[in-house]
Amino acid sequence: LLELPAQKSGYIHNGFGSGKTRNYNYCYDTGHYASLWVAYPLTKSHTEGSASTSSWKYDPNISSDCQPAVTGNSYGTVYGNSSYSRGHQCPSGSRKLDNTMNSQTYYVSNQTPQLQNGFNGGIWNSLENSLRTITTSSDTLYIATGPCYQTVGGSETVTYLTASSSSTVPSKVPVPNYYWKAVLKVKWSGSTITDACAIGFWFEHKAYSGTSYTNYVVTIDEIEAKIGFDLFANLPDSIEARVESTSTTWAEFTDY
Repeated sequence: LLELPAQKSGYIHNGFGSGKTRNYNYCYDTGHYASLWVAYPLTKSHTEGSASTSSWKYDPNISSDCQPAVTGNSYGTVYGNSSYSRGHQCPSGSRKLDNTMNSQTYYVSNQTPQLQNGFNGGIWNSLENSLRTITTSSDTLYIATGPCYQTVGGSETVTYLTASSSSTVPSKVPVPNYYWKAVLKVKWSGSTITDACAIGFWFEHKAYSGTSYTNYVVTIDEIEAKIGFDLFANLPDSIEARVESTSTTWAEFTDY
């Protein structure tokens, strides 16, 4: 599974699929009530179809007390701030082929509080749409994505959304300060990986006036240094070291 970061102890690691088809894997942190990464493959076939879900539900593998109480209502109703939406990590729009897989994107463990205007509905959505578009000319994209609350060694202030009702559990949910996405393409000779290309994106979690994401390209190494996870850990070591340190433009990545 080339999209998978290396697992770390102290978190809940799980995954979903439909039949023999994998959907996505995640690394859930009960302290932040969120997955610190979600990883999934993306092909043209994933985006084709009419599968659609709008009902959020608790992840059956995690206690509901350890998930934000946003199954029936969004953050505006439950946590008193309508600026934030339930932002998918593995997007619903990237799982249109299969009803089961689409439904699994609506597990609470697959969302985080994202600013809707200027972020989730803007620059972030623009990037995700573009990734779906380039699958028409490439075999598979391997994607890892997630929030970041504090960078490694950083002391950023984390803000919290507070529940409107004293009976709501959890009563407070932290808001990420950053979001990131790492995307990989590979070339094969039979069953052997012969080459690869990767691109990373790093965003402050704020409202952006535009939807152009190309100014926020970073190397995979830069993301890893900030989040403390080893991304694309299943690549051959020599290829991983090279592609994760290489600065790749969006144009270079799409043409690869």
